[in-house]
Amino acid sequence: MPSPAHRPSAPATPDEHRDWLLLTHTPGLGREAQRRLLAALGSPTAVLRTTPRTWAEVAGPAAAQALSAPTDERLALAERTLRWLDEAPELRHLLPLGHPDYPRLLLNTADPPVLLHAQGQLRCLQTPGVAIVGSRHASPQGLDLARDFARALAEAGVTVISGLALGIDGAAHQGALDGGGDTVAVVGTGLDRVYPARHRSLAHQIQDHGLLLSEFPLGAPPRPEHFPSRNRIIAGMSLGTLVVEAAPKSGSLITARLAGECGREVWAIPGSVLSPQSRGCHQLIREGAALVEEPQEVIDALRALHGGAALAPAAATGETPAPTPAADPPEDPLLQAMGHGPITLDALAARSGWPVEQLLARLLTLELEGRVARMPGGLLQRRGRG
Repeated sequence: MPSPAHRPSAPATPDEHRDWLLLTHTPGLGREAQRRLLAALGSPTAVLRTTPRTWAEVAGPAAAQALSAPTDERLALAERTLRWLDEAPELRHLLPLGHPDYPRLLLNTADPPVLLHAQGQLRCLQTPGVAIVGSRHASPQGLDLARDFARALAEAGVTVISGLALGIDGAAHQGALDGGGDTVAVVGTGLDRVYPARHRSLAHQIQDHGLLLSEFPLGAPPRPEHFPSRNRIIAGMSLGTLVVEAAPKSGSLITARLAGECGREVWAIPGSVLSPQSRGCHQLIREGAALVEEPQEVIDALRALHGGAALAPAAATGETPAPTPAADPPEDPLLQAMGHGPITLDALAARSGWPVEQLLARLLTLELEGRVARMPGGLLQRRGRG
């Protein structure tokens, strides 16, 4: 795909921003047509000022018809977006194709967004990123794994990229923030909305310490068709995609397959054959995704793939190496009997040989300690990887 000739070297003026917004928010004008026009004419201003005949010659009659339509609604949206930018210029940005901060990896995909809206810290786009995605209906163990992997990646200098959805996405963002690292949330709405509303506080944290990113205009609602489009951005701007838990035919598997089509790495964490949320990961592994069990496996893969340039070991950052940890204490016998997959109370009683009264008392203690969780269907599952 040819890149547009426009290469801004200085901050865009309000008029330039307005023209980008008018072009990209034209109903009926697809991204491919927009890119053709930009490649041929060099800038959105030149595109908007040319003739319908030229529009038709470059991008086809449908594009010419779309651009010839009245502009009142587009102008109102553009002015609203300019006011939104002016309210917080240090946090809010427009990133068109060719902008110095436009994600480089995303530019090298088959269908890069023509314009991105950004809110937060643009530095997050300059560091290597890995997508962590998974089920909205994740198990407690899956949430723990997402947080653990995200935190470890963030501590290694990797930006964690996800979609701000409930479940694995939210846990991944939170893990990266807990690790003191960067995280990018690619959303399926306009940046003046938070979806799901339950993640409003998390979105504010990401704005302050990471980055919110969207190709959709302000006011855009969470339509179903927005999310596959958002997934291509998550996959395209990441060095690889890690799937923690996913059901078959889920959006997470779409993201993983888009990553593979971009030539990026795909990793999947296996789970219990009893868990529906593990089946998507097992399917990916059968199809060639790398099976991973520890965050270090992802970090090592990134170093190997990029000749050590993408990440630096902790010693290279000047940090004092951590002391060798003491040997782990013996594992709790009930957790050992439980294993890592979902299990019923009856099965656990049979496997452990414990009397039911003693078993229930110990399970209550483990639940209060956050080491065991109760799942739908009367199942029990240990939390974490230990």
